[in-house]
Amino acid sequence: MQTASVSELKTHVSEYMGRVRAGEELLLTDRGRSFAKIVPLRRDELPANERMDQLERVGLIRLGKGLMPLELLSTRIKVQPGASALAALLAERAEDER
Repeated sequence: MQTASVSELKTHVSEYMGRVRAGEELLLTDRGRSFAKIVPLRRDELPANERMDQLERVGLIRLGKGLMPLELLSTRIKVQPGASALAALLAERAEDER
């Protein structure tokens, strides 16, 4: 764990924040006495919109641009008993492409 005084932190704030972003913890001291610790947020602590932005930046998801049509929520896919949901989705996609 890195240790920094308040004056060091003020002088090199960008450097220390970069280290925290990279996963390091930072112990702050004032006149030689520790008083605070800066730790990076865990992924599960990030607000949902920030996490979604991160996923989009690395190409794992693509965020929509508009509002979802409300009628989409009421659409039901008909699946025969014992049939695969995947098969039903693929069949529906094939119908839409015709």
